[in-house]
This record gives sequence, structure tokens and C-alpha cells, in this order.
Amino acid sequence: MKLQKNKILQAVGFSFLTLCILIVLTILCVILFDITAKGIKSVSWSFLTEMPRKGMTEGGIMPAIAGTILVTFITAVLAVPLGCFVAIYLNEYAKDTKLTRLIRLTIRNLSGVPSIVYGLFGVVLFVQSLKFGTCLLSAGLTLGLLTLPWTITASEEALKTVPKSYREGAYALGATKWQVIRTNVLPYAFGGILTGAILGVARAAGETAPILFTGAAFYLPFLPESGFDQFMALPYHLYILATQHHAIGQVRPLAYATALVLLALIFSMNFIAIIIRYRIRKKTMLVH
Repeated sequence: MKLQKNKILQAVGFSFLTLCILIVLTILCVILFDITAKGIKSVSWSFLTEMPRKGMTEGGIMPAIAGTILVTFITAVLAVPLGCFVAIYLNEYAKDTKLTRLIRLTIRNLSGVPSIVYGLFGVVLFVQSLKFGTCLLSAGLTLGLLTLPWTITASEEALKTVPKSYREGAYALGATKWQVIRTNVLPYAFGGILTGAILGVARAAGETAPILFTGAAFYLPFLPESGFDQFMALPYHLYILATQHHAIGQVRPLAYATALVLLALIFSMNFIAIIIRYRIRKKTMLVH
């Protein structure tokens, strides 16, 4: 009787989870279909490669695409190596003390801080204190700080999945701590680390609030020539087109097209992360 009751509860639980998944997927598909249907008509080669004209009511979004790619690159350069090194230290070198537990708790709490707070912090630190000004470098470093807690957490979780036997076998052969990490730990955790890093950077690529204060501009009909120039970015550009433009009705198709391009860019980064992780896992399993 008890076994039958547990089976019924399990069936109800799985049914509820399936229903929740279907609801989320349905909402996502509706949103994607709406954006695609309204934006695909305005997407063309000229829209992707030309400079904006007449207050962005004509022309393309090439500076916004280039600015998004550049600021994402700066974000990755800061967040990925630093996040990986911190995760290696916390998981492989640091002892389990109250201090390290507090550090981990702080990192996880920072992952939930609203992005606009990071934007204000970036203004104080990079724009004002370090006197970088509102520029590409300030925005990229701010997004790097935003992504850093995510990268640390994902990298540390990937390192925890490596079995202890891999470490113990290397120690038995006389390997040093760093040799064990470099040859036995990182190769097996690299897929998870890279996936978490790319997902974190992809999330940063779609943020508006941090770059709103630190360097993004709505209308710049040219590409940035250095890291200290202002730049256009797809998230901020979309925000202006959808809410602040002087001719919202006229540029509404361009707003949907910009949203579609931004989604395509983020989905591409996520898809690349999935492919890389699959290939690395497959290679690791073959070697193992």
C-alpha cells in the first residue's frame, strides 16, 4: 500500500514538473516567435554591415554589433582567467576554514547582486577613481566584475566533479600539487569551466545597466578606435529604440530586428559552449 502511494506521488511530481517545463517552453517559444516574425523583415546584409544614419532611423547597426563583441571580449579577458585561478585556489589549495566558507558565501551572494549596482560601482571605480572615463574599457571591466562571481562558482563546481582518485594516483607517482592540477584535474574539468565561462560572458553580453553608466552611447556612426572611446552596444541600443527614441513608431521594426540579432548572438555563444563541452567530454572519455 505504501509502495503504491509512493508511486502515485512520484507520478504526480513528474507530471507537475513536466507541466512547468511545458509552460516555460511555451512562453519562450511565443516570445521568440513574436520577435522573429516582427524583426526578420528588417534584417538584411545592409542592416548588419552599414553605419546608422539620420538618428538611427535609417542605415544599419554595425557599430552596435562591433561594440558588443569588443566589450564582451574585454569581459572575457578579465573574468575567465581570474575566475579560473580563484576557483583553483579555493578548491585545490585553500583549507576548509571559516574564512574560505565566508569567501564562498560572499561570491555566491555577489552572483545575485543586481547588475545596476555593478554599473554604479563601475562608475565610481573605473570612470571616476581610475579616470578611464566613459569608454569601452570601463564598460568591459565593469561587465568583467559582474561575470566574475559566476565564473568562479562554475569553475569550482567543475573542479569538484573530478574524482579524488585522479589526484591520489598522481600523488602516488610523485607528482607535485601543481603537476596534479595541470595534468590530472584541469583536463577533466576544462569542459565545465569553459562552458560556465562562456555562459557567464553570454549573460554579460545582454546586460544594459552596467554599460549604460560606463561607456555606451546610442548614436555613434563610427567604430571605436581605442579602448578609451565610447561605443554602441546592442542591449543599450535596443533599450533606446524601444523606450526613448523620438520616433518610436518609426523605429519599432528596427527595434525588433536589433532584438533578433542580439538573441542570435547570445544563442550562438551558448551553442558554441554546448558543442565545446560535448567534444571535450567525448575526448576525455576516450582518453580515460
